Amino acid sequence: MPNCTALTIDTEFPALDSALLPYPSKLFVETTSRCNLSCIMCMKQNDHGARDGDLDLGTFAHLEPALSNLDALILNGVGEPLLNSRLEQIITRARKLMPPHGWIGFQSNGLLLTNMRAMTLLDAGLDQICLSMDGVDSTTFGSIRTGSQLLDLQMAFKALAAAKVVCGRPDLEIGVEFVVMRDNLKELPSALEWAAARGASFAIVSHLHPFHEPHLEQRAYDTCTDEAIQLFQTWKSKAEVIGIDILHYFDLLWKYRRTPEESRIVNFVEAMKTDARDRGITLDLKRLFAMDFGQIEETMTIFDEATRVARKIGLDLRLPEVVKREKRGCAFIEEGGAFISWNGMMHPCYHLWHRCQSFANGWLQPVKPRAFGNVAERGILEIWNSCEFRTFRQNVLRHNYPSCSGCNCSPCDLVQKEEFAQDCYVNTEPCGSCLWSSGVFRCLD
Repeated sequence: MPNCTALTIDTEFPALDSALLPYPSKLFVETTSRCNLSCIMCMKQNDHGARDGDLDLGTFAHLEPALSNLDALILNGVGEPLLNSRLEQIITRARKLMPPHGWIGFQSNGLLLTNMRAMTLLDAGLDQICLSMDGVDSTTFGSIRTGSQLLDLQMAFKALAAAKVVCGRPDLEIGVEFVVMRDNLKELPSALEWAAARGASFAIVSHLHPFHEPHLEQRAYDTCTDEAIQLFQTWKSKAEVIGIDILHYFDLLWKYRRTPEESRIVNFVEAMKTDARDRGITLDLKRLFAMDFGQIEETMTIFDEATRVARKIGLDLRLPEVVKREKRGCAFIEEGGAFISWNGMMHPCYHLWHRCQSFANGWLQPVKPRAFGNVAERGILEIWNSCEFRTFRQNVLRHNYPSCSGCNCSPCDLVQKEEFAQDCYVNTEPCGSCLWSSGVFRCLD
């Protein structure tokens, strides 16, 4: 059994009050797992026949004890929220019970967003809606979001603009979510202008999460960390100045007899590795030697252009990292988040919400959901304050996890097991392989 000794918020975790409060501050609630599209990058194309369903009002009622303390209620999971016919009833009830500062929102493909539906959502009390947009070229858009067209998104924007006027809700925030991949990266700046011209005030950009191995070729991010790349580039520049070709290191590492020049190369790289260890930086030389710096530079250039465009048009742009942050942090846990599936199961984060096969780190990782109970069987606050869930959050806050994607031994048997038991640090949470904590993936939060 885990140690249930409560840790005082103001000593070990002084700045992370939300994670250890007696109630969640954010709820991510899956109103449905059904969808009306077949997007190429979606987890649902890799769900192993998971049963679909809709959140019913009875299950939502079990969340009500937590609503009075919520800062945010995000009503989406792997499905399309507008497919749930009870969505407006859920929003209306939540609006009555949540504090005035708390906001309610969800992400949508917008395909079902008619004029009437937009008005009923605003009348119910919706505060934010984020529409999926992965290209401004109609061909690109249609190829990614199979079953939808750019014209559908344009009609959704028009419906929301009209509803804001009719319902007297100028405060409704409209945004777009753009999933970056190599095929659509160059369209990002123009997509932001297109969306802002139709009423978007914010944009969330996330990298593609490869759920299929062929999608690895579409990644516009790299799993080496920012600090590792900076250290590597510094030492590589030094090597070039003194005439050392460090790319021969692995050819020479296990050579029994080396020439003075060969020893000079090996010793130089060993000094670089020692510098990395002294700084606490994970250095995977094989990945760094093979890194596509041209792609990373292109992604950074497009992101810089997108930032300039957003600043010019007054759009709140939320970009992901181009490479992993060495210093990780879990916003889901730190900000007091909890995730509820349509069937009432309670989870800690996006990474451990649904079963999938992930290739996010460049190799196959089976991901199994981590559930702490069902709100229909135990109270939501009882589950939140349970020994198991509280200990999980405390462990995550310490951030004492290996960097699996940057490890010389990855992928190892520990992270590739169908049933994860522990990592090489003996943690029972599979957070070492999570790219949300490194800033690569983003979502409405």
